[in-house]
Amino acid sequence: MDYKRIIEKKNRYESNKFKIDEVTLFSYDKDFEITFTHNSTAIEGNTLTLMETKVLLEDGISIGGKEIHEIYEVINHKKAYRFVKKCILEDRPLDESIVKDIHSILTENIIVGGIYRNQEVRISGAGHVPPAGNDMYFQIKKFFLDLENQSNLNPIELAAWTHAEFVRIHPFIDGNGRTSRLIMNYQLLKKGFLPISISKHDRLGYYSALEEYAVNSDLNIFTDLIANLEEEQLDTYIKLIR
Repeated sequence: MDYKRIIEKKNRYESNKFKIDEVTLFSYDKDFEITFTHNSTAIEGNTLTLMETKVLLEDGISIGGKEIHEIYEVINHKKAYRFVKKCILEDRPLDESIVKDIHSILTENIIVGGIYRNQEVRISGAGHVPPAGNDMYFQIKKFFLDLENQSNLNPIELAAWTHAEFVRIHPFIDGNGRTSRLIMNYQLLKKGFLPISISKHDRLGYYSALEEYAVNSDLNIFTDLIANLEEEQLDTYIKLIR
C-alpha cells in the first residue's frame, strides 16, 4: 500500500470537491449507495440483481419471485448506510451502541437485531472458528475498547482492522458481514475518505484476505485490498473535477 499516494489523492479531491457539479456528485453518490447495497447483500447470498436492487430502492417496486427476507435485506441495508452517514454528519465516533443500531436496522423484519449470540457458530468453508460463550463476550468488549486505542494504525489500516476483527469475532447470529462492511466505511468516512464497495465478483479474494487475518493475524493482504479500492474511488471522483 502506498499510503502517501492515497493521502495526496485524498487531499486533491477534498481541495477541489467544490468544482464538481452538484448534480453529478449526487448521481455518483446515489449510484454508490445502490452498488454498495447490491454487492454487500449479494456477497451474503442475496439473489437480487443490480437492476432489481435499483428498481426496488429507487422506484419502490417490489420484485416478484424473491424471498421476503431478501427484499428486506436490500431495503434495510440502504437504511443502515444512511444511518452511518447521519452519524458521520453528527461527528459521532464508532462505538458499541452505533454498531448495535446498525445491526438492528440491517435485520429489521428478519430477526431481532442488536443482540449478541449465545450459540456457537461455524463459518462455511473457513478454517477459523469464531469464539463462543464468555470468550466471545470478552473479545467483543475488548474490540470496542481497542477501537479507542489504535493510534498506531493509519485510517486505511484502521478501517481494515475494524472490519476484519469484528467479523473474526462474529458476535451476531447473522448479519456480521454486512455490519462489518458498514463499520469499515464508517471508519473511512470518519477520516474524510470515500466509502468503498467490495464487489461480489471479488468475494473469493475478499474471503481469503479475511481468513489470513483470522487464522494468522496478518492484516496486510486485507489492508492492501481496502487501499486499492479506496484509491480507485478517489481516482473516479477526481476525474469529475472541472
